[in-house]
Amino acid sequence: MSGSSAALQPPADAVQPVRHPDAPAPGELLGAHYEHCFGCGPAQSHGLHLEARAGAGVSLTAEFTVKPAHQGAPGLAHGGVLASALDETLGSLNWLLRTIAVTGRLETDFVRPVPVDTTLYLEAEVTAVAGRKIYSTATGRIGGPDGPVAVRADALFIEVKVDHFIDHGREEEIQAAMSDPDQIRRARAFEVNP
Repeated sequence: MSGSSAALQPPADAVQPVRHPDAPAPGELLGAHYEHCFGCGPAQSHGLHLEARAGAGVSLTAEFTVKPAHQGAPGLAHGGVLASALDETLGSLNWLLRTIAVTGRLETDFVRPVPVDTTLYLEAEVTAVAGRKIYSTATGRIGGPDGPVAVRADALFIEVKVDHFIDHGREEEIQAAMSDPDQIRRARAFEVNP
């Protein structure tokens, strides 16, 4: 994305991201981080149901199909839905770092309209890490990985402890997620967004 704000430019002392040794293998489907997540949760009837796959290094690909419930103008995806898809995709990168992080800043360029019933193909990667700050970028294309660019985003995620969610979330849902016997699903429930 050209013209990103200074807040999205990594500082001079930033380092290259390092994929966690226990991260999913390239090509592996990441699955939903939380079943009620608007971005990836299967229990969200009007959610995006975005599916992400681990890529090489600290990158991934994802896709979702724009449904009638996602439209803003007649027959076109709502810009907020597209921003949500980018945020979900960028946030999923943190699973490859095995870091709990929340969105600190998201800058989005809307390049072209995305029609209802179109599949949006997204590619994202972490570009740098500086302390608790994680810098990343994503591109969404219409109709396939080589299709025309529809949306782009740069983001800054901030690493947090699980207490962030305990202190600010709804207690009954936090307890349900923390009581999940599946340790991976329990850890992933707290991976993205404020």
